[in-house]
Amino acid sequence: MVVKVLQRIAQSGSIVIMSVHQPSYRILGLLDRLIFLSRGQTVYSGSPVNLPVFFSDFGHPIPENENRTEFALDLIRELEGSPGGTKSLAEFNKLSWRNMKRPQTPEADRYGLSLKEAISASISRGKLVSGATNDVSSTSMVPTFANPIWIEMAVLSKRSITNSRRMPELFGIRLGAVLVTGFILATMFWQLDNSPKGVQERLGFFAFAMSTTFYTCADALPVFLQERYIFMRETSHNAYRRSSYVLSHSLVVLPSLIFLSLSFAATTFWAVGLDGGLSGFLFYFLIIFASFWAGSSFVTFLSGVVPHVMLGYTIVVAILAYFLLFSGFFINRDRIPPYWIWFHYISLVKYPFEAVLQNEFQDPTKCFVRGVQIFDSTPLGQVPTPLKIKLLQSMSSSLGMNITSTTCVTTGTDILQQQGITDLSKWNCLWVTVAWGFFFRILFYFSLLLGSKNKRR
Repeated sequence: MVVKVLQRIAQSGSIVIMSVHQPSYRILGLLDRLIFLSRGQTVYSGSPVNLPVFFSDFGHPIPENENRTEFALDLIRELEGSPGGTKSLAEFNKLSWRNMKRPQTPEADRYGLSLKEAISASISRGKLVSGATNDVSSTSMVPTFANPIWIEMAVLSKRSITNSRRMPELFGIRLGAVLVTGFILATMFWQLDNSPKGVQERLGFFAFAMSTTFYTCADALPVFLQERYIFMRETSHNAYRRSSYVLSHSLVVLPSLIFLSLSFAATTFWAVGLDGGLSGFLFYFLIIFASFWAGSSFVTFLSGVVPHVMLGYTIVVAILAYFLLFSGFFINRDRIPPYWIWFHYISLVKYPFEAVLQNEFQDPTKCFVRGVQIFDSTPLGQVPTPLKIKLLQSMSSSLGMNITSTTCVTTGTDILQQQGITDLSKWNCLWVTVAWGFFFRILFYFSLLLGSKNKRR
């Protein structure tokens, strides 16, 4: 069955060369040409049909009902043990047999093509690609790659999808991790209120949720590491472009990222009680998808740079921890030392974290701290409510303004200013996150270009 598949490939115009060990009679009948080598010399090259005539003319006819190849191999082995070796057989094949004028059939003419003629014919049909040569004119009309980029992308995408279908447990585990994390967050931060404590709990939820989207992308690390040697072997033969591999890899991963983003967003948005309605949910979904995209691209880039899986996991976890540290959750941007502020702006977690905060606190009419709630985070929080009202009255008289128990003291805009989120709008944060993903895909391409150069020159 394998040889029949190779025969169909050969009939389509490609050249198939293989070594055969103890071929059966049926396999021998499928071959167009047979070559016997002995210590680097060709002792026979031609159609398997002509084997009996060849050895008969050489003076060693093949007995009936005997396997032709076994007889030929036994005879060659016997000649190799003789004083003259297989020199006489090689000379006979080169001079006597080649120069004999024999009636040729159309089938024999097809088999009688020289290897050089067969290669030239295959190159003209686009089945083979000409190798490097010093003669520029001889290869100027031959394309470097046999197929256009869209065909390469289609084939590589199909192969990636097939590999993913063979191992559905990988995506299942990742989906399970996302759903379990979403369930834990949804039940932990169930229906947050609009109190000062609710604000702090929202900040913690967003920081953990955005960092989770990046950590769950770490499973993309071994994908290319497992394909590295296949990729290097195939690109060394110019089987496809490196850009085709990067583009197909990027397109294939998008459906799974969309599904993961939708699952996480649907699990947490309404359960936590986030603001914004349907439009808020759509933006929440988009920023999670952008986070998955940027995280997947970042991990994919590292897989093209780091040669070992365990080393790669260590680097991914460490860098993502640094991204979370400088995202603005643990320390506001205004409080970050000047010599570390650059890390704040290259943090992948910063932009989705600021985007979801703006999506949640963008309504200037929504109040989060009213009247006596200003004492909740102070030692006066344990004071009875009537005494808090009297303190408000005293503050009102001192400040010259009326502050009652229902007066709004802190709005969503105030919270954003307190967190130092004033540079970019939520949509700009979304585009920056998406741009990070494209940036790391480009870096992945250059890592392939520099790290796996074509050595076959």
